[in-house]
Amino acid sequence: MNNSHYTFIRRCINAAGFLTLLFVCANATAARPLTIKLATVAPKGSVYHRVLQEMGEKWRAAQGGNARFIIYTDGIQGTEAETVRRLRIGQLQASMLTTVGLMEIEPTVVAMQFMPMTYRNFAELDHVLTSMRPKMESDFANKGYRVLLWGMGGWVQFFSDRPRVMPEEFLGAKIFTWAGTKDQENIMKSMGYRPIVLDMSDILPAVQTGMVDVIPAAPVWALAGQFYRNTPHMLRVNWVPIVGATVLSNTTWDAMHPRARVALTEAAAQAEATLREHRTRLDEGAIEAMQKRGLTVHEPTAEVEQAWRRMMEPVMARIRGTLVPAETFDTVQSLLAEYRVNHQ
Repeated sequence: MNNSHYTFIRRCINAAGFLTLLFVCANATAARPLTIKLATVAPKGSVYHRVLQEMGEKWRAAQGGNARFIIYTDGIQGTEAETVRRLRIGQLQASMLTTVGLMEIEPTVVAMQFMPMTYRNFAELDHVLTSMRPKMESDFANKGYRVLLWGMGGWVQFFSDRPRVMPEEFLGAKIFTWAGTKDQENIMKSMGYRPIVLDMSDILPAVQTGMVDVIPAAPVWALAGQFYRNTPHMLRVNWVPIVGATVLSNTTWDAMHPRARVALTEAAAQAEATLREHRTRLDEGAIEAMQKRGLTVHEPTAEVEQAWRRMMEPVMARIRGTLVPAETFDTVQSLLAEYRVNHQ
């Protein structure tokens, strides 16, 4: 056999070995169990936790191969900013975040939650979210994340240590403000208010020690966090809606079996529908439970509500282009104007 024959045979053996190696590696990758670690500030046992559990079980069954879906509730993986950092470095693969966390990934989402007294009801919010959703989800995808579902956590109300109703009665009060929202803090200061910047985990000790007098929060969070006991007066003004989303890294999505992607998409849609169905009930149920434990609810008169809206008029001009990107701000206002004309 001449040298050319030996060379040909050697090349065939090398090629076969390389293909075998590729086959083995591909099968090893396919066989490796996929784990999704998801973090959220939502309380354990809450409806938010339950829909995540149901979604995870359906995905796990479809993925097979000893796949795991691990949920970390109650902010035990850190603040939402810390959670996003963990997502970026691959310690977590998914998270159910409020707007405070989502804005760390994609800033335009702030329009859903950081425009006070803008949305009058859930119907208006639904209209804006439905209209802006495709663009926002595309923006998240470009940042490396797939939005699985959107959810609402009720309306933010003002919980105070003593009766406060008119806007000027909150001047001088120490008001909790989310950490990581510097523009909001600056706007509040310019209005004469005293923002106290804290992470969610610090709210209860802060209110117990008098570090904070007023907590803007959705009733379900006030009940879960138990801080309404030290702020037993609630002004019901529907300040802003709590809006959130559950995101998953594109890398994890790409690693899934195709049937698991279908199962997860369907389960996420069902989870979103469940949260939408419960959102009003959650607010009312939480308020009722707190009232039984001593909470006093102050319903605003038309005069009080008008005073709050007048107070916000000059502030909205400062929010536009700082807290909320100008183009996004204008889009929201245009969508609301269109909706209100058609739903008078």
